[in-house]
Amino acid sequence: MADESLFDFLHMEIVSHIYREQQSSKEEMDHKDRAVCVSVLESMGFRVGQGLIERLTRDSPSFKDELDVMKFVCKDFWTKVFKRQIDNLRTNHQGTYVLQDNTFSLLTQLSNGKQYLDQAPKYLAFSCGIVRGALSNLGLDSVVTAEVSVMPSCEC
Repeated sequence: MADESLFDFLHMEIVSHIYREQQSSKEEMDHKDRAVCVSVLESMGFRVGQGLIERLTRDSPSFKDELDVMKFVCKDFWTKVFKRQIDNLRTNHQGTYVLQDNTFSLLTQLSNGKQYLDQAPKYLAFSCGIVRGALSNLGLDSVVTAEVSVMPSCEC
């Protein structure tokens, strides 16, 4: 429990720091500034995801196909990183996968409902990077995005 809280607080401080640094010379951030912040956070997460997946798959046999990789990410990887499995994995069988987490840990601290919905993307960028980094090291080039319609539910 303490580890989860420490990670949650560290994540919130990293996001806050990146945004504060970008805004330090300006009165108000525009769309371009926010995009830079999201990109920095996603890049940090990418490197973290690469390192984590290396450790988790060190003694694992190679995966048969994309679906096996995605099942591993949903069950084992997500559990190690976020302390729970994905609630739902959907695919169109053409290379598009949707991972749904109904109580995403990094959003539960913010709100339940739609109150801070506009703030959600900055708190999801690091996590998208983690998933993209993990998939990259598993041999899958991907684009990872996140959608939030009601917090703390998240789809990647």
